[in-house]
Amino acid sequence: MNPCKESVRSMVLKKHVSCLLALIAVAWLCPASAQEMEKMWGEQVIKLRAENAERGQLFSEGNYAMFIHWGLYSLLGNEVDGKTYYGIGEWIMNPRMAGIPVEDYKQLAGKFNPTNFDAKEIARIAKDAGMKYIVITAKHHDGFAMYASKANAFNIVDATPWNKDPMKELAVACREAGLGFGFYYSHNQDWTFPGGGNGPKTDEDGNPATFDDYFAKKCLPQVNEITTEYGPIELVWFDTPGKMPKHYVEQLVELVHKNQPRALVSGRAGHGLGDYQTLGDMEVPRHNIEGMWESVDTTNDSWAYAWYDEYWKSPKEILHRLIACVGRGGTYMLNIGPRGDGSVPERAVKTLTDAGDWIRRYPQVVYNTDASPWQHALPWGDVTRKGNSLFLCVFNWPTSGKLYLPNLKTKIKSAQLHGSDKEQPLTWSQEGDWTVVTVPAKAPEKLVSVIQVDLESAPEVDPVWALDPDHETEVLAEFATVDNAKQDPKRWMEKFGEWKGIVHVHGFESGGKASWEVDVHQPGDYNVSLTYAGTGRLVWNVAIEGGQEIQNQQNSSHNYQSFPIGWLNFPKPGRYTVSAKCVDGDVASASLKTISFEPMN
Repeated sequence: MNPCKESVRSMVLKKHVSCLLALIAVAWLCPASAQEMEKMWGEQVIKLRAENAERGQLFSEGNYAMFIHWGLYSLLGNEVDGKTYYGIGEWIMNPRMAGIPVEDYKQLAGKFNPTNFDAKEIARIAKDAGMKYIVITAKHHDGFAMYASKANAFNIVDATPWNKDPMKELAVACREAGLGFGFYYSHNQDWTFPGGGNGPKTDEDGNPATFDDYFAKKCLPQVNEITTEYGPIELVWFDTPGKMPKHYVEQLVELVHKNQPRALVSGRAGHGLGDYQTLGDMEVPRHNIEGMWESVDTTNDSWAYAWYDEYWKSPKEILHRLIACVGRGGTYMLNIGPRGDGSVPERAVKTLTDAGDWIRRYPQVVYNTDASPWQHALPWGDVTRKGNSLFLCVFNWPTSGKLYLPNLKTKIKSAQLHGSDKEQPLTWSQEGDWTVVTVPAKAPEKLVSVIQVDLESAPEVDPVWALDPDHETEVLAEFATVDNAKQDPKRWMEKFGEWKGIVHVHGFESGGKASWEVDVHQPGDYNVSLTYAGTGRLVWNVAIEGGQEIQNQQNSSHNYQSFPIGWLNFPKPGRYTVSAKCVDGDVASASLKTISFEPMN
């Protein structure tokens, strides 16, 4: 069990039991009709979630949340004076995008009239998607407050013709729907307030402005507002601390915890003062991470609405990334970007809802679960865990009728295939250190099929990478042991703000190599491919320690592409060490991402 999650669960147990017992007593003393009782229970459950949850409960048990980026920038949709700027929309006024002058940007508020904003509809979308709480931008880097701020008039109530506080409406809608609620607040950057990070250096009178001016006059008062005027909130999501001095962050964290004792502070507060770890934008980890953490991602490529961005994540991709995060031990927060009129793009709604339909059928896979004992994804899918039960989430159904579980040490008590209509018991066998589950020829689910494996005790697994006899096994360079080469994280932007990231092996010196220990169940030939980037034609060598060695020249590109190197033979079952190295060509440019093994038998 994840100790952080387990402590949260134990804290709430007594409170929930006592509240429900009290409800039963009231019902016994005051008999009601069945419908009234059902309503009473439903309202009590919502109240328990919204008001009596312990700090971090929804975060650690819900595992899935909605992020919302919405502001003045949404009105532009990445188009300024007839020109489209490709990248994340909330940065549109920044010099790296359209470079809109401060006063020109402020004038947009007079045109901001989001009459199609519907708080209850957004809460419904989140609930139907299977999300457990919503976090929305109270103020992004542009400095525009999306709520009624007394601290600064540059806000959606005072500066727009709409003259409404959507945060009040959304806070109420979330409570009514039984969802948690929280705020994003850009605490360091403020591009329109004097003294704010990357903002004006002088005030309206031309006097020098300092960060302390911004912090005292705007930042601290606004954080006080969002933590005192919107009821109980789940968390405050600070962002981009930059070089913000520690004492400022300490004051903000103290204020949040004082005003909202059960609210969490995001890992991007700075100086390690957040309550949990926040990964990089759009980063889904490939190995298990200890403690409480979250991944933040988007339904398309931009956080805020961009008129051109129609590259939506499919329901299957949403589930793949969600289950990957839960399977690594964390929480997944997925963003939508409403349009300037407040409406949510229809394709975002559909993909979220379709994924939510699957979650509604298999809630045990997502909520209140722990990380996979394999500590990484498997060739056919991924695994989440609850106690002694494993939930095998099969994205790539085996056509052979066999699903392989490598190096599971714990005995199985039962196995069953979940389906939309019924559960089907499955049989299994032991082949050496591998467990083989017999499955039907056809997958029962279009998106992700689920097999529940109940074990006799807590799962014990050797997480060594294993070559699946039915599926191509892709092993990341991140899991390699490196000799005379470098192994570093690498992040880049496809478009401005659209982050991608890997851990790559590069800087191959003479004799330098990346090596992996792999477990082979089915001996024979495997086609080996390498995914890499580089310049010109590169020569790669792949070898089994004490066995066959292959070498091939292939082209390369600035982006990562997969190239076949040749067939390797593993003569018998067992453990092997396989290495890869770049031996000729522009070796200095070679950047290795993965090695893949495709069974050829």
